[in-house]
Amino acid sequence: MLLLGHRGARFYAPENTLAAFDLALEHGAHGFEFDVRRTRDGKTILCHDRRVNRVTLRRHTLQQLQENRGFREAAGLEDALERYGRTAFLNIEVKVRGLEPLIAQAVRQAQLNRYFISSFLPDVVYKLHQLDRTLVLGALAKTRWQLRRWPLLPVTYVVPHYRLLSQELVDALHAAGKTVVTWTVNERLHMLRAAGMGVDGIISDDTRLLVETMGPLKQAG
Repeated sequence: MLLLGHRGARFYAPENTLAAFDLALEHGAHGFEFDVRRTRDGKTILCHDRRVNRVTLRRHTLQQLQENRGFREAAGLEDALERYGRTAFLNIEVKVRGLEPLIAQAVRQAQLNRYFISSFLPDVVYKLHQLDRTLVLGALAKTRWQLRRWPLLPVTYVVPHYRLLSQELVDALHAAGKTVVTWTVNERLHMLRAAGMGVDGIISDDTRLLVETMGPLKQAG
């Protein structure tokens, strides 16, 4: 089973930073999910929210943001791919439109071994597929309405929130040849429930607990 940190080891280090990514791997996770946004000068920055401490990312250049105390640890997509592209499983979540060419080019150049690119935005998924049909893509779903879109999208991975999981859903996705990764699972009982349904991966804020819980199951299997 694929064990991934949510924005790195988010419970233990600042999210979406190299420190959080390093810690997730130290805990024993196979890799991590992280969020990509765009700056005013068309560069990438790893950040979940569009605003942090009243600073709107898209209104500032990457250099301006990194000079801000709140973004001193901020990295770009290329930083993450260069550091982890050959050693970790990467789930790249695209948060905004317009980044598709940058994402496709960076992933091609990095020659990643294990990854998928996901988004809540269907048009982002379609655009990435149009740019490069070899890209490994995933569909995110937090609501049942979002979940209903997966058969229409050119994706290999389907990533439903753990509250949407059911045995029927997992079986249907597997029957369609999809890989099922669920998020964000932070309690031991929910991790065990998801594993019992046969999901292929779990994303958690608590990478230490995730590895402690699922590690013995993996060894037993």
